[in-house]
Amino acid sequence: MNSYPNCSANHTKIWSHHLVLALGIPQLTMNIASVIFNCTVIVTRMVTKDLHKPISILFCNLAFSDLFTSFSGFWISVLFITNPDITIFGSKDTLAPYALHTISILSTIYNLVSIGIERYLAVAESMRTRLRVSRNHSIAAVLINWVLACFFGCLPLMGWNCLHMEKNISVLYSPFCINYLIFMIIPHIVVAFIIPLFTYLGIIIILRKRKLRMKACGQATGTYKSAEIQVARTSIFIWLLGLISYAPFVAGVIFDATNHQCHTDLYPGVYIFRNCTAMLITTNCLGNPVIYTLKAKPPGAVLKALKCLSLSRARACAIEHT
Repeated sequence: MNSYPNCSANHTKIWSHHLVLALGIPQLTMNIASVIFNCTVIVTRMVTKDLHKPISILFCNLAFSDLFTSFSGFWISVLFITNPDITIFGSKDTLAPYALHTISILSTIYNLVSIGIERYLAVAESMRTRLRVSRNHSIAAVLINWVLACFFGCLPLMGWNCLHMEKNISVLYSPFCINYLIFMIIPHIVVAFIIPLFTYLGIIIILRKRKLRMKACGQATGTYKSAEIQVARTSIFIWLLGLISYAPFVAGVIFDATNHQCHTDLYPGVYIFRNCTAMLITTNCLGNPVIYTLKAKPPGAVLKALKCLSLSRARACAIEHT
């Protein structure tokens, strides 16, 4: 893949002081705000002793993942402000924070997928009780998520990096290798976007079918229509937030894989774009607490109410036809 035989090995300072501060200070501020937001979520869940619910365990773990993402992002921002050139040419000092950042982002993605699947099963529960998600299922999902995230995120620490080679090195995320970034990006695009799409579409389809069933029984369907609209809006918001947060990063990796220019040739435009993608990822960490936990009436509460409503109306319909 990428090789830069004609690029100078003399890593001179190329960042201007003003540009570093203009990019670094907003990154630090956003990461601090994200830490505060997610700490608030974690403390709230702990104080209210709400962790006996399967979905609450996933919400709390999502906050932990976002907290670590923000912390590692803060670490990278500090390195960028104090020594910006190592974020271009790569250094052993950036390997650990980049790996931690990768682990945290992967854990966030896996948790978002787990939450979508749990919400789907929660809606389908009254129709197929064997699909009920228990607290142990959520704990197992959390453990599996972290094991997978740690395994894939630690691969650069275990040797899959380009610290001592020019071939295949990433010009945007050095010392990561291009083949490692491609290996991570392709399957996780499917995980992050395709699976949630089908789970939330499945929820909307189930709600619509139940609405039609209640309508056939002569029952009011206003509650189902309201729930369908709310779930659809929330699902669209989740999708847009994920798209805005991660699509530019994916585009940057694709550009990185096809690029044949030297580091200095890409300064400053491409590296400004890279730093902006990091801020967008932090935006996802800021948005998750608002969508999933800090809203006054989350979709989970609506789905719980619909479950009781569905059962009572189904009984009424059965009696009516006997």
